[in-house]
Amino acid sequence: MIKVLIIDDSALVRQLLTKMLDGAAGIKVVGTAPDPFVAREKIKQLKPDVLTLDIEMPRMDGVTFLGNLMRLHPMPVIMISTLTEKGADVTLQALELGAIDFVAKPKLDLSNKIEDYSREIIEKVRTAAAAKVRPASRKPANRPVVKASIEKLSADAVLSRSTTKNHFRTTDRIIGIGASTGGTEAIKDVLRLLSADMPGIVISQHIPEAFSGPFAARVNGECALSVMEAKDGQQILPGHAYIAPGNRHLCVERSGARYICRLNDGPLVNRHKPSVDVMFRSLAQNAGQNAVGLILTGMGDDGAEGIGEMKAAGAATIAQDEKTSVVWGMPGESVKRGYIDEILPLLKIAQRLTDLS
Repeated sequence: MIKVLIIDDSALVRQLLTKMLDGAAGIKVVGTAPDPFVAREKIKQLKPDVLTLDIEMPRMDGVTFLGNLMRLHPMPVIMISTLTEKGADVTLQALELGAIDFVAKPKLDLSNKIEDYSREIIEKVRTAAAAKVRPASRKPANRPVVKASIEKLSADAVLSRSTTKNHFRTTDRIIGIGASTGGTEAIKDVLRLLSADMPGIVISQHIPEAFSGPFAARVNGECALSVMEAKDGQQILPGHAYIAPGNRHLCVERSGARYICRLNDGPLVNRHKPSVDVMFRSLAQNAGQNAVGLILTGMGDDGAEGIGEMKAAGAATIAQDEKTSVVWGMPGESVKRGYIDEILPLLKIAQRLTDLS
């Protein structure tokens, strides 16, 4: 049983989250707290497995409390965030401090979207309970299996599988990176160890629309590379990294000897947009053996089949290892299916990308 403590200054939000989580198999809300001061005592008394933590609260904000918690008593935390640019910056700061993931603050008029929201927060609580926490690690004996009841589309819904052998008119290298839960920090850890003369890099991270721009700006400030949110038709240049917008699939196309970004507003693939499978398929078709595929920490299996297509097209493929992954879902699936050439710890990946480039 996963024990959850809900920390939120809104009584209505506490009530709504309790109703959603208590209705899920294997989850029990053991308590609620209106602010971090009450929460500190309840953590000692109730010993929860997972916290949901509101960012904006009186007396002490959620990020300040999170910083104290991760220093003194690290544990899995899911932030409850507003999906705005301001909320994005604070939420990314919380992820830097060690929060596992985040969900949007529930709206009291969710109406027909209540089922989707419930499914998301239940799935993330289960994932958080099985995730590794920085700076300490926590790994239960059995990881829960999360089942989704909504239709799961493959990359075929956006980009048709190629049956012809492409002849590539360029030898320029290109790197594709896919990630989900824990990925914002993993991507940053890889990119900031790369030099400014690296090949162009394209990135699909599961992230909301309001967050991808601030995330790109935040990473850009810590890297020798120029990091930006991708734009449709933009040329992919060496020394640059392009992050998929949070509401579009990012594909790579070839225009003569150049690579360009192509944004696609197709349906969710593997329940995500951007989807890593879609981006990896486009790299298999348009770059082939000139590409390198890297799959980092993340929940689920998005990207596993796509990186398999990259390997079949001659690309080098790398997965982050289990020990350094917050959640070894996406990389683990890729390894299990036999699509990965090398499994590496997070801090050794940048050097290997440099060697391959």
